[in-house]
Amino acid sequence: MRFAVLFSTALALLTAIEGNAALKSQAVQLRDGTVYFIQPPSLGEVVTTYNGTGVWGATYYFTIGLPENAGEPLQKLTINQHEGVDYIRFDLEDTVAFEGTRKDKGQKLKLKDVSSDRKTKTVSLTFDPPVSPGRIITVALEPKQNPIVSGVYLFGVKAFPVGKKVHGQFLGYGRLQFYSPSIDSFFWR
Repeated sequence: MRFAVLFSTALALLTAIEGNAALKSQAVQLRDGTVYFIQPPSLGEVVTTYNGTGVWGATYYFTIGLPENAGEPLQKLTINQHEGVDYIRFDLEDTVAFEGTRKDKGQKLKLKDVSSDRKTKTVSLTFDPPVSPGRIITVALEPKQNPIVSGVYLFGVKAFPVGKKVHGQFLGYGRLQFYSPSIDSFFWR
């Protein structure tokens, strides 16, 4: 309850002083030191290059928009497989991040750490240096292979600002649909 009051008070204060440009560049920091984005990033397009089951060589793209008034740079992203029958493993060494979208690739971003936790089905990426506000970035993950079981696979994406004690902002779910080839595709017509 106390957290809710503190957080709503901080948001009300920020709304009241929205016209002050100097204060817009600062992040929300609670009394306990926890840092929040003023305006959180947003999850954009999430797509795969191949949506057939069992396919090798696919890439999954996650596009994130970091608004000008975020208040803090983006330090870390986590991508958690929330739904889907098969656990999708990734070639972490091949993970890349860049400015722009998959169709309009810009400058490559340096990743300090890319790791995976099989138990929680989560991939974590740490940017070095952190991504400054006002940019669109895309993360490209390469699965070892697409899932064998067809269906919908949901990936929850969280963004973390810079700081020692930060609040991860849930950006939403990226949805990928994988299809089994039909028997007709194996025969000439």
